[in-house]
Amino acid sequence: MKYLIAFFGASAVLLGALGAHTLAPYLEASALNSFKTGVLYQLVHAVALLATLKSNIPNWARYCWSAGIILFSFSIYLLATDDLLGVNLSFLGPITPLGGLAFVVGWIGSALPKSN
Repeated sequence: MKYLIAFFGASAVLLGALGAHTLAPYLEASALNSFKTGVLYQLVHAVALLATLKSNIPNWARYCWSAGIILFSFSIYLLATDDLLGVNLSFLGPITPLGGLAFVVGWIGSALPKSN
């Protein structure tokens, strides 16, 4: 899990820099804001994963956060840049809320004790 957390954290920083310094001139304001939201949620949940690595929360809560990063943040990155990439990725639209739901379930799970 620690390698996945490191990947999520490092890629959030890299994607944040990409959005701020490279993509900003090419994306519409709403797409750039969406991209930034994806980065923020990814980074917050990477830190949450790191903070709970040795805690007593259920592993499935961590898996929900990880799934949320992949479904929510990565779908937003692709949706925000689809015009720039020249592909229609609108089919990913329904994936984003599923990632948000995974985040919520993970947070609820963080309040529950780990069962043995």
